[in-house]
Amino acid sequence: MGWLLLFAAGCSEIVFAISLKYNDGFSKLWPSVVTGISGAGSFYLLMLAIRTLPLGTAYAVWTGMGAVGVAIIGIFLFKESADWFRLASILLIIVGIVGLKLTHVE
Repeated sequence: MGWLLLFAAGCSEIVFAISLKYNDGFSKLWPSVVTGISGAGSFYLLMLAIRTLPLGTAYAVWTGMGAVGVAIIGIFLFKESADWFRLASILLIIVGIVGLKLTHVE
């Protein structure tokens, strides 16, 4: 259950970060509402996940999911760079996340 909560927290973190781009310094109502709700939801789900998962593992996976998700969405939505070095770096983060999951013993 902890890993499912952590996955949901990571997805909420991605929504939070992307919504920051759209809320224009909290001057737009609905994007700001999405930012607040997704940010609070992400922290809450992370808090629930760390009840059963090691803190360091959970935090690293949570931030890694956010970084990878936002980087990939940025490539498609905002036309950010997709050069080989950037993609390789994203892949290394994914390898780290998978490694943390595989080394976790329940």
